[in-house]
Amino acid sequence: MTDTSSISEKELKLKVNELRTQITHDERELRSLFNELRLHRTNMTELKEKRDALNAQVKEMVTKARELKEKRDEVNAEIAELKNIKNAKITASQQASDEITKMKAERDALNQVSRGTVDIISKAYTAELDTFFNADVPLQHEIDIFGRLLQLEERLRAAMKADEVHRKIQRTYDATVSQHAGPGENIGSTIKELAEMSQQYHVEMVDLYKKVDEMRKDADLCHAQIKDKYGVTEPIRAKIDPLKLRISQLRDELNGYLEKLNDIQLIKDEKKQQEQRIVAKEKLEKTGKMSLQDLKLLMESGDLEL
Repeated sequence: MTDTSSISEKELKLKVNELRTQITHDERELRSLFNELRLHRTNMTELKEKRDALNAQVKEMVTKARELKEKRDEVNAEIAELKNIKNAKITASQQASDEITKMKAERDALNQVSRGTVDIISKAYTAELDTFFNADVPLQHEIDIFGRLLQLEERLRAAMKADEVHRKIQRTYDATVSQHAGPGENIGSTIKELAEMSQQYHVEMVDLYKKVDEMRKDADLCHAQIKDKYGVTEPIRAKIDPLKLRISQLRDELNGYLEKLNDIQLIKDEKKQQEQRIVAKEKLEKTGKMSLQDLKLLMESGDLEL
């Protein structure tokens, strides 16, 4: 509390005016700081809303992009499985083809030995055998027949073996054809369709991630601007509390001076009222007359009773 006991009225009034001027100045500065802070806060709110909206869109788009990636990977896994099936069929077909080629070579070699069908050779063998056992032929002719029987027997075995190999070739071929005529007959076209689907998922996913990158950049820019705003508003906030405290202190000091001035004014008013009472009393004693104001003054002071 300021000691005002030794300060004159003139000095008090000067001090009051000085304090009022300072308070007015400080209050104007405080309002300016609040207005500036409010402006920054408004812009900051808009930036936060924009940043949060962008982050929400990013989250939604990332979720969708991940779903597309899962779909693409599922299709790619299906493609890989179908390719394995296709490769297995190709390998099996190639093995069957190699086996058939080998058996054909064996059959052709046997046909070269047999030089006829089983039926024809069998008939010839039967005829020669009948002649050998039943006909009355010279010894040399019988020896020739025996030789031919040996040759025919060798040819018959070769023909029968050739037929057996041929049947095996046919079974192998039929099995290969049956395998290719199964559910995987159009496996190539199925793989192509799935590949196109996978590519579509991939393109959509990449486009989404590109948009996500752009949105993240915008969100990061908003966040950086918000941080800049905090950097700007922090010094403003730092000024407000000390300024409010100084205004409060100045008001307290002003109130002390105003109370002192009020006390001085009361003393002056009492002195003036006393002087007016004396004048009114003397006037009444001398003239026996008084005004309504004098009457009121004398009655309030107790110098006159009705």
